[in-house]
Amino acid sequence: MNRRKGMFLVITGAMFWGVGGTAAKKLFELGIDVNWLVTTRLLIAGLLLLTVQYFKKDRSQIIGVWKTRKTALHLVIFGLLGMLAVQYTYMASIEHGNAAVATLLQYLAPVMIILYLILRKQTILTGRDLLTVSLALIGCFFLLTNGSISQLSVPAPAIIWGVLSGIALAFYTLNAIPLLKQYDSLVIVGWAMIIGGSALSFIHPPWQMNFNSLALEAYFYLAFVIIFGTMIAFWFYIESLQSLSPKESSLLGSIEPLAAVLTTVFWLKEPFGFFQWLGTLCIIGMILLMALHKKDSSSSSQHPDEKEPLKVG
Repeated sequence: MNRRKGMFLVITGAMFWGVGGTAAKKLFELGIDVNWLVTTRLLIAGLLLLTVQYFKKDRSQIIGVWKTRKTALHLVIFGLLGMLAVQYTYMASIEHGNAAVATLLQYLAPVMIILYLILRKQTILTGRDLLTVSLALIGCFFLLTNGSISQLSVPAPAIIWGVLSGIALAFYTLNAIPLLKQYDSLVIVGWAMIIGGSALSFIHPPWQMNFNSLALEAYFYLAFVIIFGTMIAFWFYIESLQSLSPKESSLLGSIEPLAAVLTTVFWLKEPFGFFQWLGTLCIIGMILLMALHKKDSSSSSQHPDEKEPLKVG
């Protein structure tokens, strides 16, 4: 029963992440500014995650994370260069393109981490790494060109923001590890969202919005992106780790890019060619290959949150 619950939670959370990106695209089509959406999403979702921590987990960590100067500074850096960078670049890629391409490009982060560790001589290139990088490169080529070497099938700004999103996610993943070894994920991500949202508020204050001009459907999409596509998706992912190993959660979490692609194609009616589908399969295959290679830590004495830095889509 616990495993079924865990599988339900991670699959539902991954689907919410994927569909949340498509809902954000609808908001951009309705005239919502990307700066305002990122600011509002981060602030509200961060507060909600800390509220969950307060009522369901160790509430002392909410304040405790700020008591050490070194940890507090690390959290601020993570909030600005990790969380804010990931969220803004991802949403900007969606705004200029679509959720499918943005999500798949963001999932290049593991490949970027592999290349970074090889350049730092912290690991060596293995046959599996070579296959992973090859799948990512072939998948990107097909996804972005639809098999044509003469023109792109995706707007250049969407590609640039998407690649930057992958780089930001790679930094986010590596930078989060020391923080996750000391504090619960809800605390770290919740505060990081508030820090990122607060910083962006100086550029685009969330209260500067003509709410009377918003269509009724815009409120629905906004609520979905913030509550289901961010807060509940992340919460469900964490809860799934109580009954599943990080490897299992990562595998099931691969539904996110698939959900983004399917909703983009069948809901938003975005054109998607044969080679783009082939590229999508290559990238999802790369994700599954990396997830399968992760060591199953279910028998470890460490808390799963400490083993698995978590993505927020």
